[in-house]
Amino acid sequence: MSPPTLAVRLPEVSLCEINDTAPLMRRVDRKYALTPAEADAVLDFLPEGTRALTIDGQQEFDYLSTYFDTYAWDAYLLAARGRQHRFKVRIRHYDSTDEAYLEVKTREDGQTVKRRVPHDPRSMFEVHPEQHEFLTSCLTSGLIPGINPECLLPVLQTSYRRTTLLCPDASSRVTVDHRLHWHAMGAGRTDAPDLVVVETKSPGAAGDVDRILWSMGHSPTRISKYATGLARLRPELPTNRWHRVMRTQFS
Repeated sequence: MSPPTLAVRLPEVSLCEINDTAPLMRRVDRKYALTPAEADAVLDFLPEGTRALTIDGQQEFDYLSTYFDTYAWDAYLLAARGRQHRFKVRIRHYDSTDEAYLEVKTREDGQTVKRRVPHDPRSMFEVHPEQHEFLTSCLTSGLIPGINPECLLPVLQTSYRRTTLLCPDASSRVTVDHRLHWHAMGAGRTDAPDLVVVETKSPGAAGDVDRILWSMGHSPTRISKYATGLARLRPELPTNRWHRVMRTQFS
């Protein structure tokens, strides 16, 4: 299938404005697994005043992330078992600015909390010792005990193309990801050419794009770029939480 496309080029918004008006480091995420055709239909009905992140004239960008976990798969298993307190640790490279960050996401009071610090983009597979204190602080805040930063290993790398939209209320965002590809260290590669992940990110209540998705018959689904990809490539891990997405969306 063809990748999703915006019917017309959207008005532009800069990265600085998005970071200033809707940083959303604490937020509620809702994810939708769509086909390219379904994503196109949603994009055609975006609320008036929606703007797209634009850098050097481009409105679509490459993302590359390396995820870290322990030998015991603590991050993966907390998500697989639906635990209230769970975490992800990744190094993400932003192609549009050639910047990288060490990012930690935790679940706190039903919200996703993201914290990050700058990272050397030439070192995508290594958490530096001087970052261990930052990791410990994030995990402690997220009520995740007993994770030694020295035991975190690179286990999965993901790549995809993303368009970021700023909603008219300027407090919520939507990301549209496609061309998803996964590489698990020592366990091969996979992709999902017919999968588009649309994610709404808001301070709390559902927004206009959520209501558009609902009106078209799309409900939020359990999908995690980290956990879903790893479940596909590591059959020894429990996969029930993402069985539906894996059955319908992977080639």
